[in-house]
Amino acid sequence: MSAGKASPPIGVIGGSGFYEFLDDVSEVTVDTPYGPPSDSLSVGSVAGRPVVFLPRHGRRHALPPHRINYRANLWALRTVGVRQVLAPGAVGGLRPELGPGALVVPDQLVDRTNGREQTYYDGQPRTDGQVPGVVHVPFADPYCPVGRATVLDVARTAGWRPVDGGTMVVIEGPRFSTRAESRWYGQQGWSVVGMTGHPEAVLARELALCYTALSLVTDLDSGVEVGHGVTQQEVFTVFARNVDRLRVLLGDAVGALPPDQSDCPCGQALAGTRTGITLP
Repeated sequence: MSAGKASPPIGVIGGSGFYEFLDDVSEVTVDTPYGPPSDSLSVGSVAGRPVVFLPRHGRRHALPPHRINYRANLWALRTVGVRQVLAPGAVGGLRPELGPGALVVPDQLVDRTNGREQTYYDGQPRTDGQVPGVVHVPFADPYCPVGRATVLDVARTAGWRPVDGGTMVVIEGPRFSTRAESRWYGQQGWSVVGMTGHPEAVLARELALCYTALSLVTDLDSGVEVGHGVTQQEVFTVFARNVDRLRVLLGDAVGALPPDQSDCPCGQALAGTRTGITLP
């Protein structure tokens, strides 16, 4: 699975319910200069293409969003040759029309987290002795244009009515938003709210990886509707109800992604920079 192969493996970062879509699965443990990733990597194939699956929260969902080692996760995927990442996740809808079951393929992101390690290029010595330089990657468009177009096309063909574009606001968690917060997010024109989309997206860009988010709406956020507000059980129930369909969509997207994305701007994110570290 070296980077020199014409068709490098595709990485999927997700939760429970996605192991079943891999064929011929084997487990790989990867050490990184940033500590261990959330779990071992599941390596297999989908539609004849190599795929690497990483459970974002660990297999037993033991890691809350603010405790995930995002740097180790993305580094581990690149180490085994991944160059394209598909990232399904549960989100809350911030507009009445974005109710449970809606699929949003966002094109923008707003970071409302705090305290998370969100760069590889912090100038601090790593465990292997290398010292990263200070690098400012372009991030005006945080998601891969090729990946987004592919997912949207596949979703429409499969009978979804995907929402093309929108802003995902990422909050620190693990608590859900207050009504005032979610109303404010909606007033800004943002579409969905989640807890894990950042710093995943920017770390992928810092490693010159293509990164595409698939946001499944599990609830209307607490400021959008009246009633008790969103609960964890509600989120898990709606996600479980849609996971089979989402798993099929991911498999179709894997098969449809172009094997060579050398012309994609994501892969040129580090062009002309001196990172100070050797990328895997």
